[in-house]
Parts: sequence; structure tokens; C-alpha cells
Amino acid sequence: MHTGAAAVDEWLESLSCSVTVCDRRFRILYMNEMAAEVTAEDGGRTLIGKSLLNCHPPRAKKKLREVMASGRPNVYTVEKKGVKKMVNQSPWFRAGRVAGLVEISFVLPKVVPRRVRA
Repeated sequence: MHTGAAAVDEWLESLSCSVTVCDRRFRILYMNEMAAEVTAEDGGRTLIGKSLLNCHPPRAKKKLREVMASGRPNVYTVEKKGVKKMVNQSPWFRAGRVAGLVEISFVLPKVVPRRVRA
């Protein structure tokens, strides 16, 4: 996926969260630096062009298909090896139709402040 602006590419690459983008067929189009690091054991950026579904277990594959079909995001937290993460899997749109998914995940600190604003 080409953003068309080097400045946008730079900030997207340097985020402290993992960003992976796929098309309607779940083919990975883009992974930022953090996504490549997180998936390094599975191939990192060599996964670009391959199916996002290959990176997920059966239950998650089903959920990703539901997100693609419904156009509604899937947001959850997960804990693995003592590390908690927030995950947002959201559709992106082209001409009003779901064109693919964006998966953003980031590590949650041990304590997350909660602020309620009026």
C-alpha cells in the first residue's frame, strides 16, 4: 500500500503499535516496522502478499471473515506470555464498500489510567 506521501510513511513506520493492512481477499498489503518486528519469526515483511488468515487460528479467522462481511470492527484485549495488548481490527472502505481490514495492536501498560470527561 503506497500512501503517496513520504511524511505519512515516516510517521506510520515509526508508530509504537503494529499496523497491518489487507485487501478484500485478506492479502497483506502493508506492514509497518512494528508489525514486521512482531511477526519476525513468521517472516516479517515477507508476509506481504500472503493471506492475513494464515497468521491467525481458526476462531480468529472466523472473526476476521465476520468483520469483512459486516463492515463492523472487532476490538479486544489479549494477554500472551504476561504481555497485554489492545487489538483493533477494522474495515477500510473504498467507494462505500469494504475494501479490506486494518489491524492495529499495541502493548498496554500494567496500569492504564481511566479518565471520564463530561
